[in-house]
Amino acid sequence: MYLERLLTIVETIAATGRTGAMTVAEIATETGVPKPSLYRQVNDLVDAGLLEPRANGRYAVGVRALRLSGQLASRDDVKNLAAPLLRRAARDHDVAFFLARLSGASVDIFHAEVPTTGVSYLHPGIGARPLHACSCAKAMAAFSEDKNVEKALSGRLRAYTQHTKVSLVDIQSEFQTIKAKGYAECVEEVEMGVCSVAVPLQIRGQPIQYSLGATGTLRVFSASFRNALGNSLITISKDLSDQIKENQVDPIGLAS
Repeated sequence: MYLERLLTIVETIAATGRTGAMTVAEIATETGVPKPSLYRQVNDLVDAGLLEPRANGRYAVGVRALRLSGQLASRDDVKNLAAPLLRRAARDHDVAFFLARLSGASVDIFHAEVPTTGVSYLHPGIGARPLHACSCAKAMAAFSEDKNVEKALSGRLRAYTQHTKVSLVDIQSEFQTIKAKGYAECVEEVEMGVCSVAVPLQIRGQPIQYSLGATGTLRVFSASFRNALGNSLITISKDLSDQIKENQVDPIGLAS
């Protein structure tokens, strides 16, 4: 009976098409479950990763539920589809391009494509990046509604250089700029002389989990070059999002 009720809650929120979210009061109205017991059940679902808390007391279908339904793009799916696009971009712009993934409050670069034209380039490296400083992380954090991200940014943040923003007010202000431009920049915030540009990979109906970026030296990454890369990455991200949706299936009917 308890399991049936939990499944009903997830199905009720999934019926919004996964692009929206519901409050406990709205869930209670739809399901007829009393609010006092519903709060405990919703919290259990959040703890299990089947629901995600959003702003204003709302809840959306969680990453784990999307993964179980086959609707969440896997890392290998994204890498296989993105690699040719990033390889072409690396050749066209003569800089290294990369893929990063957000998991909770952790961000990792897990794939890179580099120029093959013989030019000197800066490899982004593989591994963790700070949520508040690197462009690949900021690109996702600015558009994310994940409470884990919000909580991580509210804590004590490390200043890697004199350019690193560690004030939540400054970070939130930068996020507004990122949303307006569509891409994030990192100009000597992690290491002096090193810059990067990144955009979120926005797949309809899915939480933001991936970003695409490019990195290089400050000498190469002028303001105009970063702007050109940002707009190029926006186009690549849209193309990749379309390809992912075309290659996905909906085995249990959660799609809108």
